[in-house]
Amino acid sequence: MKKFALIAICLLLAFGARTFAKKNQKVNTQNIEFKNGDIVFQTTNSDQCKAVQLATHSPYSHCGIIFKHQNEWQVLEAIGPTKCTSLDEWMEHGVGGRIVVKRLKNREELSEEEENKMKTIGIKLLGKAYDFSFDWDDDKIYCSELVWKLYDRGAGIQVGKLKKLKDFDLSHSAVQAKLKERYGDHIPYEEIVIPPSSIFESENLIDVFKN
Repeated sequence: MKKFALIAICLLLAFGARTFAKKNQKVNTQNIEFKNGDIVFQTTNSDQCKAVQLATHSPYSHCGIIFKHQNEWQVLEAIGPTKCTSLDEWMEHGVGGRIVVKRLKNREELSEEEENKMKTIGIKLLGKAYDFSFDWDDDKIYCSELVWKLYDRGAGIQVGKLKKLKDFDLSHSAVQAKLKERYGDHIPYEEIVIPPSSIFESENLIDVFKN
């Protein structure tokens, strides 16, 4: 009985230590010097995101763009409807709360006027439905499409190279299943797309934060 009690106590102590460590992994974003227009990336676990990771050979399946609103850093993202999410909440949606933040290599190229234009364009897109078909029009919109278009239309800067659906690795069964679900037998291989990985790898960006 004493041996059982000792084992139970050890297990409880170990669980408590892991819980304490997990709670203390939370990042205080108030101490990080973000700037309007910073781009934030995370890894997520939905079936679609896993298919994106497999097709692009990248762990990053979701991204958004950071702006300060009412003295709080928020992420403008296309995830369901296009919306603004507090940065702290946004971090909690990713695997392990981990994020990577990137910024224009030549940040001085982004003027305050261009920042405001990007915000204005983003506000007009609020409420847009998520684009599961990854079309290049604005009827619906997906996460990396939103980020790329805000920079292109608001500041004339291209963050990442546009690609076509056929450029990705579509061989995995999980990717094939998603393509079949989305398009049936008419897969638009020539459709222009911009995945999070292309923005992440952009030569115009540098890392400013990762946890």
